[in-house]
Amino acid sequence: MAVPNMGETRTRTDAAYNGLRALAETLSAVVAPLAGRRSFAIARVALEWPKIVGEHLANRSVPMKIIAPLGARGAGTLNVRIASGALALEMQHNEPLIVERINTFFGYAAVARLRLIHGPVPDRRQSLRLPRPLSGDAVAAVDGLVAGISDPELRESLKNIGLRVFVIDK
Repeated sequence: MAVPNMGETRTRTDAAYNGLRALAETLSAVVAPLAGRRSFAIARVALEWPKIVGEHLANRSVPMKIIAPLGARGAGTLNVRIASGALALEMQHNEPLIVERINTFFGYAAVARLRLIHGPVPDRRQSLRLPRPLSGDAVAAVDGLVAGISDPELRESLKNIGLRVFVIDK
């Protein structure tokens, strides 16, 4: 097999790639459906919401979306659905702290302010229930997919990811 020159541009169909693809290409294809219509930023905020605002506020509020000015990276407005008027007062009082904590997670000023929207909030404790156990067929299918990987640590890591994706997909 010939090795391409350093100056040549390789395409995905080049035999030198042996069917391998960039991790970013594969990862975005897997993660995009899981994030749904939400951006990665709001998915991260939603995931870290209990750590950002505490369990008390997290059980009664839901981060919905981040609206950023056109062409700007950051300085956005985070829309938060809240359950009651009393909670709105508490969140308004804590807004500077909440915004600071969100921006700490991102490492830059992603959010400048909160916009509170009254509405129904799903019970967070119900959505955190454990996934059902996988059937033997599902585990065997994932085992079959990773069987050809020689590195035991990599094989075990990919198996764990495969099992989690299988749970989410079903």
